[in-house]
Amino acid sequence: MWRRGRSPNTTMELLFVVTLLWSEALCGSPSVQIGGLFPRGADQEYSAFRVGMVQFGMADFRLTPHIDNLEVANSFAVTNCFCSQFSRGVYAIFGFYDKKSVNTITSFCETLHVSFITPSFPAEGMNQFVLQMRPDIKGPLVSLVEYYKWEKFAYLYDSDRGLSTLQVILDTAAEKKWVVTAINVGNLKDERKDEAYRSLFQDLEIRKERRIILDCEQDKVRDIMEQVITIGRHVKGYHYIIANLGFVDGDLSKIQYGGANVSGFQIVDFDDPVVAKFDQRWEALEEKEYPGADIRIRYTSALTYDAVHVMTEAFRFLHKQRIDMSRRGNSGDCLANPAVPWAQGVEIERALKQVRVDGLTGNIQFDQYGKRINYSVTVMELKNSGPVKIGYWNEVDKMVVTKSDLYPNDTMGMENKTVIVSTILEAPYVMLKKNSELFQDNDRYEGYCVDLAAEIAKHCGIRYQLRIVGDGKYGARDAETKIWNGMVGELVYGKADIAVAPLTITLVREEVIDFSKPFMSLGISIMIKKPQKSKPGVFSFLDPLAYEIWMCIVFAYIGVSVVLFLVSRFSPYEWTLEEPEDGAMPLTTESTNEFGIFNSLWFSLGAFMRQGCDISPRSLSGRIVGGVWWFFTLIIISSYTANLAAFLTVERMVSPIESAEDLAKQSEICYGTLDSGSTKEFFRRSKIALFDKMWQYMKSAEPSVFVKKTSEGVLRVRKSKGKYAYLLESTMNEYIEQRKPCDTMKVGGNLDSKGYGIATPKGSPLRVPINLAVLKLNEQGTLDKMKNKWWYDKGECGFKDSTNKEKTSALSLSNVAGVFYILVGGLGLAMMVALVEFCYKSRAEAKKMKMKFTDAMRSKARLSITGSTSENGRVPVAYLRPGLPMSLSMTDMS
Repeated sequence: MWRRGRSPNTTMELLFVVTLLWSEALCGSPSVQIGGLFPRGADQEYSAFRVGMVQFGMADFRLTPHIDNLEVANSFAVTNCFCSQFSRGVYAIFGFYDKKSVNTITSFCETLHVSFITPSFPAEGMNQFVLQMRPDIKGPLVSLVEYYKWEKFAYLYDSDRGLSTLQVILDTAAEKKWVVTAINVGNLKDERKDEAYRSLFQDLEIRKERRIILDCEQDKVRDIMEQVITIGRHVKGYHYIIANLGFVDGDLSKIQYGGANVSGFQIVDFDDPVVAKFDQRWEALEEKEYPGADIRIRYTSALTYDAVHVMTEAFRFLHKQRIDMSRRGNSGDCLANPAVPWAQGVEIERALKQVRVDGLTGNIQFDQYGKRINYSVTVMELKNSGPVKIGYWNEVDKMVVTKSDLYPNDTMGMENKTVIVSTILEAPYVMLKKNSELFQDNDRYEGYCVDLAAEIAKHCGIRYQLRIVGDGKYGARDAETKIWNGMVGELVYGKADIAVAPLTITLVREEVIDFSKPFMSLGISIMIKKPQKSKPGVFSFLDPLAYEIWMCIVFAYIGVSVVLFLVSRFSPYEWTLEEPEDGAMPLTTESTNEFGIFNSLWFSLGAFMRQGCDISPRSLSGRIVGGVWWFFTLIIISSYTANLAAFLTVERMVSPIESAEDLAKQSEICYGTLDSGSTKEFFRRSKIALFDKMWQYMKSAEPSVFVKKTSEGVLRVRKSKGKYAYLLESTMNEYIEQRKPCDTMKVGGNLDSKGYGIATPKGSPLRVPINLAVLKLNEQGTLDKMKNKWWYDKGECGFKDSTNKEKTSALSLSNVAGVFYILVGGLGLAMMVALVEFCYKSRAEAKKMKMKFTDAMRSKARLSITGSTSENGRVPVAYLRPGLPMSLSMTDMS
């Protein structure tokens, strides 16, 4: 409800209080007993009733009220209170009724001839003793529908107010061939009404019903409008007519900037001098003594005040005419059978209908049936600046439009005003300068969006002021209150004219605000802490080939050696006799085969190492084995050599995740998004199984994985030691990757494709100029230049593709340490094998020569060092002459 501050007019307040005290002190003046039936909760109406009693009381005449508070929907309570009032001898009764009690009250009034003055909805039929303070809204409503040229619309009515207006609408629709969808919203249960309203409007959207009449009281209109805002039906393209007489009584601030057209009627003209004077007095009242006086008077309270005025004038007239109205001690019984009507009731009824005064609701005049005539109703529309009068309706002229521009452009003349540009502190888009306190206004900021706003303002020819959004949010609708926050909320509720920020274009936002063409394309990406570069292992030279390949090579080597050994054994071409030296006799007649198992292994190893061997197969089968082995080693060695350089010269980082799939199927690394942002909305609304699975995890994770600001999310990534991944727009991800300490990185591709746009309120005249400016900046390459300026030219980690060639091409000792280890190990193994051979041969000769093992070792050592076993260093040589026996030993020759 619209509220106002207290007026400083102390003199007016003092005079009014003195008037009240003076009037209430008039105890001896003639008085008329008046009944009052007020529903519970009608505090302001009762306050207006009391003010009217004091205001219109005179020294020679006054009204004395008897008040009952009751539940008007309870017919039994209404009957009890009415009879109680009648038994007190009241001359007329003021009160309220609803659909359930209206017949009870009208029946009593007709039977007992008691006049009933009410501000409630006009009752159906001809009721002689009921005065309707509220004018009939049927005529103004039909005229307004005709003026808008509606031919198809939905009519939402409250059955508690009766069906007379609905009947007129349907009769007119049949005559003019309108298509009307009538829906009763009066029987909805309170505990489920919000859900029912949302479901109702979703059904209307399916039927393409975007023109809607709300024939309800303000409390129900408020509930409906809250759900309209919740589901985004308060935007451009929708038109609502509020069919009651208190258009300005409700709180329209939430729907004011949504873009929807809202029309209605107002019976109280606050620009009227009579109303303005009363408004000053009303404002001076103390709220504690007069509940409801802290807010502007509602139309039902104004009707109550005017009803007191009408009753006062009627009874003053009867008093002046000296008409006898006394009950003569017979207070009467309303339940008597047969009923005894009051003889003076007809005189009072005629006097009330003859009253003609000007009140808060305009000219007050009644016909013979107690209905208001010759009244005027103001036609209102809701604009960005608030409720605006566009015309009026009366019984003579019908609909009269005083403003021809029903949908004026409230934001025209932007060149003569300073446009408020809402933005958010987010590097590199908007940042405070280092010495920002030395600057003022827009000069305090720098960044991509600061430059973009300046370019847009230059192309559109406007003045602007940057304003940081108060809550630091981009904009999302609260799930409970349904209120938009962040920059979107500032646009929806008229606190800003433009939003220039990294604001993602989404469906839910587009329903309540307008976006320009995208000035930057992007997608949701994954940020993780950059893993430490893996140190090369001792045997990193084995990395070019997988472990499985090395095992296969080993088995292939053994297999080829065994096959070569076997084919050499079975092939006769591999068996040969040893040829003696010149002039020497052959030592044996046995055939020899060079490809024993050890020689076969040696041949295969030499071929694999590309070194060759002093023996080679002679048979065709052996050569086939050798040929295929050489071909195999050629391919393997070539492949190994091709990959070796890359594995030894490039330092690799092992990332724990590479995609969204990796994130979803693991549980060690937590991941989250920015709260109240488009990324969160993307996961919440996604129907893709992968993203839905990620959303279910994120919303149930403890502690919460959502962050309030992007900087908080980045800090959490850096401090989590690789246990937290942050989902954000790719552009911001790339920017942070270029900032020191250069410890974050983007992994995988983008999860979706979207864009940033400049936002304006619905219907803003700046949308078209901004669109043209963005397209022009894009075609000129200005947008790309600005991105390079703030992302890469000012980067602190270098370009992604820029690497130090000398550093990456140079090998360190750690890269090839394994080769040296193998060399040293091989040399050591050779020395050990030589020692074993030395000991084995010494032991064999010691047994053969029948000498001590130590002497044999000493002799062998002397031979290994000096090349001779004798003291003079000579080695005895045995000569074999023809005919000499082979049993000659070395001992004989010595």
